[in-house]
Formats: sequence, C-alpha cells, structure tokens
Amino acid sequence: MRGGFREGAGRKSKKTRKIAANVYLPLELYEKIGKLEINNCSSFSKKCVYLLANAIENSNKEELEMNDKLRFIDLFAGIGGIRIGFEDKNTTGVFSSEWDKFAQKTYEANYGERPHGDITQIKVEDIPEHDVLLAGFPCQPFSMIGKREGFKHETQGNLFFDVLRIMSHHMPKMFLLENVQGLLTIQNGEAFNLIIKSLEDLGYNVFYEVLDAQNFGLPQIRKRVIIIGFRNDLKIKDFKFPQGNPDFRKNICEILENNPEGYSISEHLQKSYLFKKDDGKPQIVDNHSKIQVKTLVASYHKIQRLTGTFVKGGSTGIRLFSELECKRLMGFPDDFKVPVSRTQMYRQFGNSVAVPMIKAVADEMKAVYYNSIKNKEVYTKV
Repeated sequence: MRGGFREGAGRKSKKTRKIAANVYLPLELYEKIGKLEINNCSSFSKKCVYLLANAIENSNKEELEMNDKLRFIDLFAGIGGIRIGFEDKNTTGVFSSEWDKFAQKTYEANYGERPHGDITQIKVEDIPEHDVLLAGFPCQPFSMIGKREGFKHETQGNLFFDVLRIMSHHMPKMFLLENVQGLLTIQNGEAFNLIIKSLEDLGYNVFYEVLDAQNFGLPQIRKRVIIIGFRNDLKIKDFKFPQGNPDFRKNICEILENNPEGYSISEHLQKSYLFKKDDGKPQIVDNHSKIQVKTLVASYHKIQRLTGTFVKGGSTGIRLFSELECKRLMGFPDDFKVPVSRTQMYRQFGNSVAVPMIKAVADEMKAVYYNSIKNKEVYTKV
C-alpha cells in the first residue's frame, strides 16, 4: 500500500497536519497579538492559531443563536412603530422598506439602518429569508378622512399586492398587518374580502379584529384593524386577540407637558378659523382633562378644527401637542429620536401605529407560535 494515511506509519492525520500560510498583518495588530498572554501559546504562531480557532467557534455560536431567533422584515415601515412592538431579544430584523425620505431618516436615527426604498422596485430575490412579515401598508386609500378610493387608488391602493408578491415567494411562518378601520367597509367590503381571500389562498390561517388604542394604555381613541396569519403547516386554527383593559384607561392629562415652548397657535388663526363657530369644536384639553382624545392624524400640522385636538396653554392660550406628547400619545419611548421638521414629525406620528397595541398582539402571536412548535415536537416524539 503506497501513500495515504495509515495508523502507526509515522504520518500525521489530516486533523493534526499543519499547513504553512502567509498572512499579512497591520503592524498595530501584530504588536497587540505579540503582547497577549495565552496559556500554552508561547509562540506568535500558536497565539494566532488560538485566536482564529476561538473566533470561528464564537462565530458559529452567534450563527446558531441567530438561527434560533425569529427573523422579521418591516415593510412600509414608517418610523418603525410596528418594529418596536414586535422586536425583542428573540427576534432579529433582516430587512426594512420605506419610500419616504424623511421617515427613512427617523428610522435610521433610531434603529441604525436606513430602510430600502420603493417596495415596488425591489425584487423578491433581494429580500432575505424571514419568518415573519410585518407591514402597515398605506392606509390613505381606505381612510375615513380621505377619498376612500381603496384599490382604485392609482398608486397606493395596489401596494397590498406587493405584500402578496413577497409572501408568495418567501412564505414566512406568520405575518402581521395593520390598517385603518375603514378597510373593512370600503367598496362595500369587497376590498377587505379580497385581502382575506388572497391571504388564505396563499396558504395561511387568517385572523383579524378591530382594536382600540385607548384599551392599551394610550390616551387617544384610535381604532385599527389588525390582520395576522399563520402558515397552514403550523396547524394554528385559533387565535384570540388581546383586548387590553377597557376598565383602566389613561387620561390625556397624564401625558401633557407644562407649557412647552414653540407650539402656540396664533390668535388670528384662533379667531378666524378655529373658533369661528360656536359648535364645540375643536376639541380642547388641559391638565385636568380626564378623557381620551381624538385620533392623532397625519395632517395634524394643518391645525384642522374638525379632526384636531389642541391644548390650553402657550403664549396665545392654545397650542399644538408637543413632540414629547405625540410620542406618548402613540406609545413611543420618550427618548425616541426625531431628526426632522415639526411638520414631518406630526406626519410621522400621525401615520404610525399604537405601539402598546401592536406589542400585545405580537406577544400573543409569538406565544401561540412557540406553543405550536412545542406541541409539534411532543407529537413527533410520541
């Protein structure tokens, strides 16, 4: 027998055989390695081997930990409200998309990544594999305030089909979608029925419910339809949406600042527009108001008397909600960064989601999912 490895033949196995390789190191790194004290590694070469092996082992551990986490993508991400509600130590974001450059700026300031742009121009192959799809697809075509064009809207109305396009390719384990309550009734309910049927035909058990932010610890009335789904092979046939706590509601007076500067509404605008009629509008609150206010809308900066809520205070007696108050109205942390103009700030929070409400639904989704995996493992063992 010639060549090859034989026990006792005096040749080293492939596991112990060493190969010479040239590695060019920066002087600074070379000096750092040389100064290291590592047990049983007296030579520079042994130190390098030890460090490389240790780095590879740690990398494999990190990869395993990453694979154990639920990977999610964040579509029509806005400023990341759904992300805040869904993300925890057992999840990791792998992709985000948002076309608005100002929302992109806020998203990047808070999450360290700039979302990809127009979702209609992104190939499904360029989106990483993921377990969960999150999307707050544009609500303007379905809103009670807008023209309610639904799927007839030339641009935004059809963006739901981009969600379907991505889902049909990647088939994530579950999804969470959020939209305005008007989605249920637009076009006599035909648009909503089409959405549900499309998701079911794709291979998902679908559940939906209208939830109200005031039942989840926020001092505003904000009703939104939440649609969630689990891939059929998970065999999740039932899902109960959390209802919050209707018996314990936070009042607007609990989140108001004490006369923040720069938010006053001019006396001229008050006389000529806001209070031009004695009809009880607009809604005015102060530090004693124990109510939940109207929905914060994206056009709040336009100071509209029918949809807006304003605060007693400021140099002119009436002011807009402050930046901090908007964060608290929507359930964002006080230290959430807002690197954009006042107008864009109001648009972004008005277009976002009620974070605690999303979190409650997301937590229940994850609990149901992990329970299904556990039951599947038990069934397999039996």
